[in-house]
Amino acid sequence: MQTALRTPEKADYKAIVAWISDKKACSRWAGPSVPFPFAAANLPELLAVEGCSSYCLSDSDNRCVGFGQFWPGKQGAVHIGRIIVSPEVRGSGAGRLLCEKLIAKAREATGASTVTLRVYRDNPAARSLYSSLGFSVIESESTDDLLFISTTVNRSRKAGA
Repeated sequence: MQTALRTPEKADYKAIVAWISDKKACSRWAGPSVPFPFAAANLPELLAVEGCSSYCLSDSDNRCVGFGQFWPGKQGAVHIGRIIVSPEVRGSGAGRLLCEKLIAKAREATGASTVTLRVYRDNPAARSLYSSLGFSVIESESTDDLLFISTTVNRSRKAGA
């Protein structure tokens, strides 16, 4: 799959809205502060986090097939979140490509060598992906529902290459 990571456009937010089917899916993806339903035009503001950068994974036709963000994390780390892939491409490796490219972009933008994220304990597909990307669970930062995971990216390794 030929993909690129780019800044989201207005049409991308319309696509993302279609991927969120209900209140529970919205909360699991964006957190409890984002109301459901929401208008695509309001999504950039609803997803705003201080220091946050948002990106779309686009396919060879420039269609948004994935979305993710990163922002400054604890102790100099960069935190990635709100990762979502279009239902049409799930299982095709798009999630891996999105994560690899997002991690590389986050490291490039911030200089951080540590990347963190949260994943639901009951999401085995995402947990498997993150584990294969080198993330490890930090139980002391985790909750009953969410795992806090972290990886230290070797500066000589090119993530997403």
